[in-house]
This record gives sequence, C-alpha cells and structure tokens, in this order.
Amino acid sequence: MTDELFREDATLLACDATVTGHGEGGVTLDRTVCYPLGGGQAGDTGWLVAGEQRWRVTDTRKSKEQPGAIVHLVDGEWPAVGAAVRVEVDAARRQAHRRFHTATHLLCALLPYPVDGCSITETYARLDFHTDEAFDKDALQAGLNRLVAEAHPVTHRWISEEELDANPGLVRSMSVQPPRGLGRVRVLEIEGVDLQPCGGTHVGNTAEIGAVVVTKIEKKAAKTRRVVLGFAP
Repeated sequence: MTDELFREDATLLACDATVTGHGEGGVTLDRTVCYPLGGGQAGDTGWLVAGEQRWRVTDTRKSKEQPGAIVHLVDGEWPAVGAAVRVEVDAARRQAHRRFHTATHLLCALLPYPVDGCSITETYARLDFHTDEAFDKDALQAGLNRLVAEAHPVTHRWISEEELDANPGLVRSMSVQPPRGLGRVRVLEIEGVDLQPCGGTHVGNTAEIGAVVVTKIEKKAAKTRRVVLGFAP
C-alpha cells in the first residue's frame, strides 16, 4: 500500500519516501504526494531526488498488480529498492489540475445532468453531460464567473460506504464510480454549491480557480453535450 498524502492535502508538494518495489514501468513508494491517473484527472509529474541524483517522474499510475500501490514512471535507471528519496510534484501542473477539477464541480452545479465522461489536464478540462438539452454558452460562463467570485470554501471529508448507499443521488458520474472495498468514500463539498464523491486534487476556495472560460460546447451524440473549459489568456 502507498500512503496517499495528496488525499488529505492537495497543497503538499513534496515528501520523503522509501522505494518499495520496481515494475510496471516505474517504482513504487511507501508514501507519495503524486496523484495517480484516475477519476478523469491526469496523473502528476515531478521528480524523485536522492542527494545529487534526480529522476524525472513522467507520470503516476495506480498499480495493476498491487492493489493500493502507486507506480511512479521514471526516466532512466531506477533508484534501488530500499532507497530513501524525496518526492517533488510539478507545482504548476498540480495547480492547473486543482483549478480545473474544482471548476468542473461548478459545472455540475450549474448543469443538473448525469456526467458520462470527464477529462482534466493542465491545459483544458471537459465534462460530457447525459442530456439532449441545448446549453447557453454565455449563461454558463456567467454562472462560472459568479461562483468563482463568490469565494465558496472547498473542503473534503470521508463517509462510510453505507452512508453513500443511503444517498445515491450524491453520485453524479455514470462513467466513474467511487472505489469500493475500503469501507469509506471521500466526498468533496463546495459550500452551498456542490457535494459529491471525488478523490481528486482541488483548490481550497472557488476564488482560487481564477479566470476560466467556456471554450466550446459540443453535441457529441443524441444524448451527450460536451463542455470544454480553458484558462483565460
């Protein structure tokens, strides 16, 4: 198991760790600040550091072979098993993910439809909504601007799987379901705006999202409308 420090503190950009294994294109660690690809959000990049040596982490993934472990894809020769390393996240990429991911939750509040697709990167974010309704781009932009300016606090907490089962309406996504089997589920709350299960990294207040723009609205299928977000130039 890898201790997932990013679940509790998305502002934490570095930590000390020990290499626990090799495989699947990289190394596993006993603890990490790097978020692995999942829930529509891209994996973190960054560095592993030991003295004068630096290894570039090109991506972070959940292990397919070891449940609960996180694989750091590393360029070059890997640090040895048992080695002590410093894990450093690419701060600019992490901040872009935090801003975009929180902005997609604002979209969910403005558009009350099930979500059937999601992608969050450092250059854009998109959500696919299951509906045949047409979206008003200007109205959607105005709604985002308002919710960002209102500076709503963003927090997370953990609920039991039983609590989630008792409140099925919390789950908005049709394509990504909260992980089961751990006994608890992480939920993200934007005060007065949105509450739903989410394991991603987020800002601490909607004001931190800054200027985001609705760059495109597309009809992807008869029952799918896509909204794409970008950062204001």
